[in-house]
Amino acid sequence: MMPMAAFSPRGESRAPWDRVLVTGGAGFLGSHLCTRLLDAGAEVDCLDNLSTGRAEKVAHLSGRPGFRFLERDVSEPGCAEALPGPYDLVLHLAGPASPAARPERPVDVLDAGSVGTRTALAVAGRDGARFLLASSPPVCPDARGGDVPDDADPVRPHSVCAEAVRFAEALVAAHAGAHGSNAGIVRLFTGYGPGMRTDGAGTEVAGTPAAVLGQALAGRPVTVPGDGSRTHPLCYVDDMVDGVLLVAAGRSVRPVDIGGDEEPTAAEIARLVIELTGSGSPLAFVEDTGAGYVQPRPVTGFAREIFGWLPSVTWQDGLERTVAALRGRPDPVPTATGETAEGRAGEWWA
Repeated sequence: MMPMAAFSPRGESRAPWDRVLVTGGAGFLGSHLCTRLLDAGAEVDCLDNLSTGRAEKVAHLSGRPGFRFLERDVSEPGCAEALPGPYDLVLHLAGPASPAARPERPVDVLDAGSVGTRTALAVAGRDGARFLLASSPPVCPDARGGDVPDDADPVRPHSVCAEAVRFAEALVAAHAGAHGSNAGIVRLFTGYGPGMRTDGAGTEVAGTPAAVLGQALAGRPVTVPGDGSRTHPLCYVDDMVDGVLLVAAGRSVRPVDIGGDEEPTAAEIARLVIELTGSGSPLAFVEDTGAGYVQPRPVTGFAREIFGWLPSVTWQDGLERTVAALRGRPDPVPTATGETAEGRAGEWWA
């Protein structure tokens, strides 16, 4: 592997990997990672069963040399054998976006965190590849804005996400400790940007870019919880991709936080989105059902000092880029139930 200092994720140097496996590659972050890796000269196998991802997100890559899309479930028996590799890097992004993303399929969520992670680790171990788990903050918000503390009852509603994430991290740490695997963890905080979903399950947290954009584009009232002062640490997707690839290029086992250092309020986000979209949506202050909830914030000192990661896109700039991209995207097509195809699709870290 090339020295980490020789690698710049923005394309100034070639990627230090010849072939990469990205599980959950047809999700929001996964599709951006596939694109960046191809741009940097790596071959990419994008694995996704499309239960939450969308093939459309990687359709623009289908004709590019070195890209292969594999519609498979990483949790199914025989998946590892169907991935011949050899890979230099395995990025494991297959998992739930939030506890509400797939409430009717809790077993699938748990399988992704357990069986799926074990399979991805086995592929990396077989090929001697660097393995990186995309994880989430330790506290996993539930659909009502509450939180799931570390000692939560594992059968509590909406806790499957927290349990799946916790087990996946423990499994990666155990492999690194017991087998000396080159395996690490990156914890991703609120990411946004072109290609993220703006409607449906997983965008239920009021005041976030996804929720606000969905409401403004649909002409619905843009809801802001409480007095609008709750803040959201935002990280533009290009900066998040930079962070993931810099951590991947190292050998750290310790979990690394990747998230924005700017924390605009929900009201600031809503007002800027209304302005950028030219929407006639009114601003509506609603009951803050998560009053008292403290949103986890990234501690990025390790990412900055060890990996040289530094977010470069301001939240205002990022929202402007996101809106510009949404304007160039066709409207979601309604299904027979009235739900859009995009609304049915959960994303990884949307």
